[in-house]
Order: sequence, then C-alpha cells, then structure tokens
Amino acid sequence: MLETDKLTKKFKDVVAVNHVSIELKEGESVGLLGPNGAGKSTAISLISTLMKPSSGDVRLNGKSVLKNPDELRRVLGVVPQKIALYEDLSAYENLKFFGRLYGLSGKKLEERISYVLELVGLADRKNELVKNYSGGMQRRVNLAAAMMHEPKVLIMDEPTVGIDPQSRNHLLETIRKLNHEEGMTVLYTSHYIEEVEKLCDRVYIMDHGKVIANGTKEELKAILSEQETVLIEFDQNYPQLFEKLGQLDGIQQATTEEHSLKLIIPKGTRLLGTLFHEAERYDAQIINVNVQTPTLEDVFLRLTGRTLRD
Repeated sequence: MLETDKLTKKFKDVVAVNHVSIELKEGESVGLLGPNGAGKSTAISLISTLMKPSSGDVRLNGKSVLKNPDELRRVLGVVPQKIALYEDLSAYENLKFFGRLYGLSGKKLEERISYVLELVGLADRKNELVKNYSGGMQRRVNLAAAMMHEPKVLIMDEPTVGIDPQSRNHLLETIRKLNHEEGMTVLYTSHYIEEVEKLCDRVYIMDHGKVIANGTKEELKAILSEQETVLIEFDQNYPQLFEKLGQLDGIQQATTEEHSLKLIIPKGTRLLGTLFHEAERYDAQIINVNVQTPTLEDVFLRLTGRTLRD
C-alpha cells in the first residue's frame, strides 16, 4: 500500500537516511526501531511528504507521490514526536480546528470530534484547556487530531515518550484496536522494544541512516538461533570483572546494567564454567544466573552493538 524505494536524504556532508526501502501492506502494523540519530524521524518526514528526499521515491499503491503529495496526505495521519496542539485551546477546540483544516464541517465534523474523543478516552474532559492536561492526555489528543479525517495509514513517531504508565497503556490499546479491529495500516517508531513486539507484525531496524535488518519478529530472532542470552546478577558492580568477562573468547556481545551482566554466547559452549571461575578470582558474589532465549532487544544489540536507548 505504501512503500519507499532507496529513500535518501543528505544534509550537506551528512547522510541522515541512506537508501531506505520500507513497505507497508494494507492493514498491517510495522515497527521502525533505532536509537537516537538512526534516521527514523527523518525517514518519517520523508514518507509523510513533509520533506523532499535527495533521491529515491515514495509510492502509494504503486504510484509516486513526490510530485503530487496531496494524494497521500488525504489518507495519511501523522502523530509527531512533539506535541502539536494549541495549549490555550481546549481539546474540543483543537480537534475542531484540525478537522476544518481537513475540510470537515457541520454534522460530519461534530461526529468525528465525538468519535475520536471517545476513542482516546477524553470525551468527559473535552472542554478543558490542553495546557492543563497531563503529558499523557496531551499525547492522546495528539492521536485524536491525526484521526480526524479517517486516515487509512497512521504514522506514529515515539508516541509514548515521557508519559505515565496509564496513558501509555491506553495509547497502546487504542493503536492495537485501530489496527486489529478497524484494519488501519500503522507505521510505529519507538525506543521501547516491548511496544513494537506487542503492536507490530513486522519490524525494520535502522542504524546510522540505513535499514540493517527487517522481517517478522520470529525471523529477526532467528538471527540469534544459534546463540543464547545469559543474564548474571551480582551483589554489586564489578567494573574490572565485567570488562574481563566481556573480552573472553566466545562472548559475542556483552552489556552491563547496574549489578548485572548480559552476555550473548553460542549454544552448547562451556563458557559458564569459565565465567564462574573468573568471578571467584575477583571474589565476586553471583546472586542469580538466568539463561534465556534471545529477545528482539538482543537481536538489536547484536546488530548495532548498542542498546536501543543508547
């Protein structure tokens, strides 16, 4: 339904998006994962025709939209990373304003306002000024504004950043409903892998402006099918030990978090014995050892060499 073909954007000597090809089939939910600076937001600006590419193409149902972006804009809803609302207007007034920009009026406008307010759970607070809302409530109105014109494709750029757990869960359930029950096509970017795992059918992983892997969650996890993840919890932080363990032969990836060390190692190796021996040499107390099947986050770490929030 919506696809990009070798989409590229250069800013002087910096290539922010480098030959990115993404496709969204009608009715599916696609995740776009990447750390800060990976090029996700620039890619979304290009896909939504807010920015012109240096090269490449964006196509809707097989037809380029670069020369005639209005065709895509009529069916596209965009929820930007930053709140795009007028704080001194109420939720109702904001939605009325955006609805009229989309060409809605009269009964149809009022019906859409009522529908989207119910959808995001704010019908009973529609007359309050947006500046008095919590960050989570503002995010919900942000989504409601993008839904006013009944878009067929919804692009969401980090929609849950900095909000409370209740609003986050409400947003995720709303997006899931739109996709599963109403068949809306969704492109979803996030710093939170668990959100993408919950919402998305397929995932693209971006790093340094490029798509470095894509597929279903199962296909991506199969990248580490011959590896396993070992999570070792210590009684305290042992920087020298952690550095030494991460350099052992056979360790494919090592990351530390507070008192824990996460290692990706080949299946069937005898590395655990060596790990315990090294810990004993440093007089380090191990609290817990957990051997896990690799997760999507482990795949991301293996491909990029860093965690998603780095």
